[in-house]
Amino acid sequence: MRCAIVIPARMASTRFPGKPLCDILGKPMVQWVWEAAQASGVADKVLVATPDDEIAEACRTFGAEAILTSLDHQTGTDRIAEVAAKVQADVYVNVQGDEPLMTAAAIEACARPLLDDAGIQMGSLYCECPERDFGDPAVVKVVTDVLGFALYFSRHCIPFARNARVVPVKKHIGLYAYTRDALLAFARLPMGFLEKAESLEQLRFLENGVGIYMAAGTGTELAVDTPEQALQVQAILEARQGGL
Repeated sequence: MRCAIVIPARMASTRFPGKPLCDILGKPMVQWVWEAAQASGVADKVLVATPDDEIAEACRTFGAEAILTSLDHQTGTDRIAEVAAKVQADVYVNVQGDEPLMTAAAIEACARPLLDDAGIQMGSLYCECPERDFGDPAVVKVVTDVLGFALYFSRHCIPFARNARVVPVKKHIGLYAYTRDALLAFARLPMGFLEKAESLEQLRFLENGVGIYMAAGTGTELAVDTPEQALQVQAILEARQGGL
């Protein structure tokens, strides 16, 4: 099966304008993500999807292929869907451009179930949620069925602990893999009630009967939303390179 990894990246950001091109140890942030995608070993093609000429030009300097997309997309998944309409593949993997700590192993773990089983339409990852994050609405949680498919995603802590917990709370890791049909269908569907309530675009798939297989994986220590977080990520990468 043909697999395309797509990295959505844009200059517009309320808290950190231009963040995909933020310098981290001599590389633009988006290059760190692209290198992890290349190292995953699952992709026939790795693309950066952007509405910005500055990002496309920067990508060319380090050998990445960029595709220009609309400025008007409401969600990252809509941007990936535009790419799917232009670039043929069987599976598309969405790796966010503000995740320079993302590992090749996590990307491979997200894509692998769809590459091995043509019956799976969409996949994502989870890890155990630390107790300190149970009440944090910025940390999305997921509950799954006995086959490993998502039942629901929420910013609340689910399942509610009416009785003693016997299984860990699962934290959602924001990597996605989709079949072409599922991705193109998403772009034609209206935003659902659950998606609006939680502001979680993956709920549009669940509301419309698309199963999301949840594989176990490892999340990153930090995504970049602010210049301060970029400095924290740089320190983490310095420590990794130094073997600390």
